[in-house]
Amino acid sequence: MHEGSNQMHELAGRPALIDRRPLLRRIWAYVELMKPRVLELLLLTTAPVMVLAQRGVPDLWLMAATVTGGILSGGSAAAFNMYLDRDVDARMRRTAKRPLVTGEVSPRAGLAFAWALAAASTVWFLITVNLLSAALSAFAIFFYVVVYTVLLKRRTEQNIVWGGIAGCFPVLIGWSAVTDALSWPAVVLFVLVFLWTPAHYWPLSVNYRDDYRAANIPMLGATRGTRHVAARVAIYAFATVLCSIVLIPVGGMGLLYSVVVVASGSWFLYDACRFYWQTRTSDAAGDRPMHVFRSSIIYLALVFVAVAVDPLLHLTL
Repeated sequence: MHEGSNQMHELAGRPALIDRRPLLRRIWAYVELMKPRVLELLLLTTAPVMVLAQRGVPDLWLMAATVTGGILSGGSAAAFNMYLDRDVDARMRRTAKRPLVTGEVSPRAGLAFAWALAAASTVWFLITVNLLSAALSAFAIFFYVVVYTVLLKRRTEQNIVWGGIAGCFPVLIGWSAVTDALSWPAVVLFVLVFLWTPAHYWPLSVNYRDDYRAANIPMLGATRGTRHVAARVAIYAFATVLCSIVLIPVGGMGLLYSVVVVASGSWFLYDACRFYWQTRTSDAAGDRPMHVFRSSIIYLALVFVAVAVDPLLHLTL
């Protein structure tokens, strides 16, 4: 009887454990609306720029506040994007499991969530950072949602070129959070991310060209041959590396940054050129597009780590 009583108690407790799973899954569905992987890239460019603007370690509370605001702002733009693109997401294998497609989050709830994040991010920046950062954050949301998602994405193969501008704003937000102004080093880094975006995303569009064609999205990888895309990727990669070198005199960067951008830039450019050379004999690129896609992420990470470490190294010398 005692053993049977224990088993009854265990069985009675299990529904409580099982009941938590739908709640956790629902919370995660809202997190997915914020595109956490994209947020990682956006935040990667924010904190290092703050260190460069300060020429040292900024106030830690200010860094935390700026990063938090960036998460809310970027998450809002992503949620609006998923709401507006839920019809085409349903036609692409890569996006078919997004919460608004599967029904884990209703369109009405997703839209409300996007607006709530937009309002929260703007108010948060106003209260904890400054007016300029709040204005830049709000404009970045507007640009990504209206200019890119609504106006450009379904109309032109250059969509990611101009739509990618929204992804450059974390650089300006990070700089303005520290200085309450904008200056040339921030502009150079803004342009660097702008040039990097097509070189980063177009290889991915080649890999998922069937998805984009099924959804009737004129991404360059879906509308042009692989050789045409590879040539453009190489051009933008070269321009990106050149822009990273421009920061040396403009931002007063030291030896560490210089070595990192030359070494990582040469590697990134080599990968992009290999992608092009491979398409000279065949339109089938194999896994080369995704190789360039991954190397572009590593390249950007190395550049911005160098942006942060270089001024700190000067303080110790």
